Amino acid sequence: MMNSESALMQRSKVRLIGLLYMAVIVFAGFSQGYVRANLVVPGDALTTATNILSNIELFRFGLAADLIAFILDAIISVLLYQMLKPFGKTLAMISSGLRLLAHPAIGALNLLNHYMAYHVLSGADFLTVFDSAQLESLSLLFMDAHRYGYLIAGGLFGVHCFFLGLLLIRSKMIPGFFGFMMMVAAGGYLMETFGDFLFPGNEEWLAWVVGLSAALGEVELALYLLIKGTKDSYSGKAN
Repeated sequence: MMNSESALMQRSKVRLIGLLYMAVIVFAGFSQGYVRANLVVPGDALTTATNILSNIELFRFGLAADLIAFILDAIISVLLYQMLKPFGKTLAMISSGLRLLAHPAIGALNLLNHYMAYHVLSGADFLTVFDSAQLESLSLLFMDAHRYGYLIAGGLFGVHCFFLGLLLIRSKMIPGFFGFMMMVAAGGYLMETFGDFLFPGNEEWLAWVVGLSAALGEVELALYLLIKGTKDSYSGKAN
């Protein structure tokens, strides 16, 4: 059993995870759901290039927001491991390792594609060997590469969500409903990643699937952790 002081510290740590998780959702949602969703037009290199150059500050803020989200996700990964290792050390390590690979590693590296989509349009002297149409096509190619990199990261993140949900149910520190909903979110991520790669042409509805499942799983979990922390009846395990 945990004494009252350690229980308070545990609840504070859980609320910190919730706060950081909400920040990740806001920053990543802004970058992916607002910036790229409004500036990138699939299959239209000219319009995409025009949008990027006309909204270059917004495009840069999108990159910065993603980078902040990935840095916070690295911190969350460590905190989740510390919180959940009493309920399965190996499983908690696998879960946090997958989260670290998905966003802080693959996702952060993938931001190079986001940056290069602007860089090829920047008018640098060494790019003068290309004409405007070629540079616009290169820019869209980099944004396509970014989208596929996002999908690869999403596959790893989906497996993380499944293991995280399992650990949350096992821990009994919060209602099992949230663990189950994280497994639903896992299904959404995996459907989008493998669906887009194996069955092209279904990208639009798969994006709705992952958006809805992530909202039901991740947003609900982050809000519960932030507001409630842990269940009042939770006694915990010694670390």
